[in-house]
Amino acid sequence: MFDVSVPAHFQKLPIITIARKDGGVFIDGDWIESKDISGSGIRYITTGNVGLGEFKEQGSGYITEETFLKLRCTEVLPGDILVSRLNVPVGRACLVPDLGERMVTSVDNVIIRPCAEFNRKFLVYLFSAKHHIEMMNNLARGTTMLRVSRSALGRVRVQVPPYHEQTEIAGFLDGEIGLMDGLIEKKTRFIALLKEKRAAVITHAVTKGIDPDAPMKDSGVDWLGRVPAHWDVVPPTALFTESKERAREGDQMLSATQKYGVIPLAEYEALEQRQVTMAVVNLDMRKHVELGDFVISMRSMDGGLERARAVGSVRSSYAVLKPGPDVEGRFYGALMKSSLYIQALRLTSNFIRDGQDLNFSHVRKVKLPKPDLREQAAIADHIEAETARVDGLIALTERSIDLLREKRSALITAAVTGKIDVRRAA
Repeated sequence: MFDVSVPAHFQKLPIITIARKDGGVFIDGDWIESKDISGSGIRYITTGNVGLGEFKEQGSGYITEETFLKLRCTEVLPGDILVSRLNVPVGRACLVPDLGERMVTSVDNVIIRPCAEFNRKFLVYLFSAKHHIEMMNNLARGTTMLRVSRSALGRVRVQVPPYHEQTEIAGFLDGEIGLMDGLIEKKTRFIALLKEKRAAVITHAVTKGIDPDAPMKDSGVDWLGRVPAHWDVVPPTALFTESKERAREGDQMLSATQKYGVIPLAEYEALEQRQVTMAVVNLDMRKHVELGDFVISMRSMDGGLERARAVGSVRSSYAVLKPGPDVEGRFYGALMKSSLYIQALRLTSNFIRDGQDLNFSHVRKVKLPKPDLREQAAIADHIEAETARVDGLIALTERSIDLLREKRSALITAAVTGKIDVRRAA
């Protein structure tokens, strides 16, 4: 299934022999405790630092000598190849850069220090090829976390050309992949700018309105600043009431998510393609939620209040707000997800330090703007139209990134398996 065809002159070798010839290193369970590692600034490299063909510096931390000995880490040198034994995708590899400091890694990464007859960059490209990753993940085992054993990883057979050809392939891929990665980076930055623009459009519309000629006034509220002169600024109790109604018979379980709002748990699991552990205690304490209600959870501090997209029930620790007759749900849904509102909510309490839950008593401290219902609806329509355009651009750009990544993966696989004559391509 994974025996990819290659030119006849390619040599087929177990990975362990790549690093065990002529002084190479393959750490397969015998930890090396460096004799001169000391101090409190040892860089600890985790599986999170090992990307698919790239070293990700973000996420690595520092450990003390005591922790180093307790974890039985292994010293890592610049130029080593790290191969991750766990987390999807299993078997991803990268070259370790020179960070100018001592580095160690855990037993969850295999260290390969190849001997001189192997080009390290070529090996990283080879380990990043689609067929190799599929093979590694096919070997992985585990219930809660996939992991491939060191011995199984070492026995994996790879097919490599002579050194001069490895070097030619690596050089060709460096150039081609570098161009693709540059395009991906530009498109990723463009998406970030589009998302910033989207957030700015929403925040401006819900706090300043959409009439550029409207007279403005000081709202008297720090987080709002100036608002249209004809808007009222009111306490949340003038717009919402807290509901403590218990779950009704037959209520479906809802999940309050920052990404989708408050939706049925089954729908959330389908969207995320994973199963969520359901609560089995205090089910009679769950709260009933109607379509359009707002739900407050601890996560509201990070992502704003969530609006219900379905009828059902939520956990008893959540607070449910019923909108009054002067509330256009789409307008306040956008307002309460805006960064300015979330920041104002964070300033209402030291509840994290006090061990409290975020509830209506915190929300009621943040005064809200109140245009009339017609203007709320017009602003909501404007937001939907503007964000739809931005979302369309984001979707197109994300699709182009996906296509580039597919092309990148196919090119790597074709090059390392000898399907491309890199001399002609160059």
